[in-house]
Amino acid sequence: MPAIHPSPDRMASLQRAERERFIATHPRSMALARAAQAHYLFGVPLHWMRDWPSPATLFVQHAQGTTLTCADDLAHADFCLGDTGAMFGHSPAPLARAIAQQAAQGLTCMLPSILAATVGEGLQRVFGLPVWQMALTASDANRFVLRWARAITGRPQLLVFDGCYHGAVDDTLVDLDPATGATLARPSVLGQVHNHAAFTRVVPFNDLAALEAALSRGDVACLLAEPALTNFGLVPPAPGFWAAARDLCRAHGTLFVCDETHTISTALGGYAQAHALEPDFLVVGKAVAGGLPCAVYGFTQAMARRMAAAKDAAPEGHSGIGTTLAGNALTLAALDAALNHLHTAANYTHMLGIAAALETGLRGRIAQAGMPWTVTRLGARMELQFMPHTPRDAQDVRDHAQGELEALTHLFMLNRGVLLTPFHSMLLVSPATTAADVVRLLSVFDALLAALVPA
Repeated sequence: MPAIHPSPDRMASLQRAERERFIATHPRSMALARAAQAHYLFGVPLHWMRDWPSPATLFVQHAQGTTLTCADDLAHADFCLGDTGAMFGHSPAPLARAIAQQAAQGLTCMLPSILAATVGEGLQRVFGLPVWQMALTASDANRFVLRWARAITGRPQLLVFDGCYHGAVDDTLVDLDPATGATLARPSVLGQVHNHAAFTRVVPFNDLAALEAALSRGDVACLLAEPALTNFGLVPPAPGFWAAARDLCRAHGTLFVCDETHTISTALGGYAQAHALEPDFLVVGKAVAGGLPCAVYGFTQAMARRMAAAKDAAPEGHSGIGTTLAGNALTLAALDAALNHLHTAANYTHMLGIAAALETGLRGRIAQAGMPWTVTRLGARMELQFMPHTPRDAQDVRDHAQGELEALTHLFMLNRGVLLTPFHSMLLVSPATTAADVVRLLSVFDALLAALVPA
């Protein structure tokens, strides 16, 4: 069957109808959005919350498992799950109990909880690395690891992949000039005064020649990378890419920092564990403690010795690494519960099975409809991509961008009780996701296909 592209006029008409439908069915969210304008920039506590394609932000009344109930008492099957933060479901019972118990016993003391040693053992058991430090967000953890990497190598440069996402880390908020290969300051970044482009190199993902050229000068402290690009659509590594990339890093004395904040969806312990990447540093945030603000970074014993030597050689004073609330008692209690009850083989077996069924259902419908789209999956995480093939790098995604179609898809499905991730078309499966949730999503997807190309 030849590929069918929905016409711009059809999409514009559907978008108008979906906006009107949201306004009519979400009066309470509309009212709350107006009231919040008086107290919050753009009417929300974090301006990202306004990035959904709806006429107003959906205000949440409560969330449990995979069901999110909005202010208008409408239940939604949640496949966004807090953009991975709630990957194990909203408020899992073991997590909620641990948080409630610890909340009555102290929140933060800037001293280690009696759970500290147990949590360290749990982190090694799940993720494989022996030594750890804690932060509140993956952004912080990545910042701290960059400081450590530069301190212990004496090298100034950072290397990242085009289209990467490592949180609000200034060093990584740069772009690649596709014409020249130069690193450019990103124009969307606000208030930037330092020239981070001078200390960060950007190369295309899956391009070993470009990676080797960037490393060959001998001044790169670390390669900070996701195992697959996850915030620019989903771009998986080519076969053999990581084995060769890891060898290149070692050959040039560059540390490999693996940011698993999103790719923790791959398997128990994340992508690095499943594929034996052997990173020097590993960063995990968002979902690691079930969605409570928490991030961790782990490292090898060899790195620990070099870090200790760098700290001992420095004068006394603030290292620029760490924040007061990192490793607080409440976070440790949540992390302990998560490591024991959420990061389990049984949970991943369920998640991967449900995700495979969802992928099969989406692919079958796309093929039957003759749409030039694809689905790319990484464990429990997948991406509906409005392009005819699995992307090879970030530029491939840019070249096939379908922003209006993506926005329509989000709003159409939201109006029918199914949430996708707003920044792109990511779907995430949790231990609480059921076959019925998949049936619901696929039913709405059928309706979307029928609306886009009416008979």
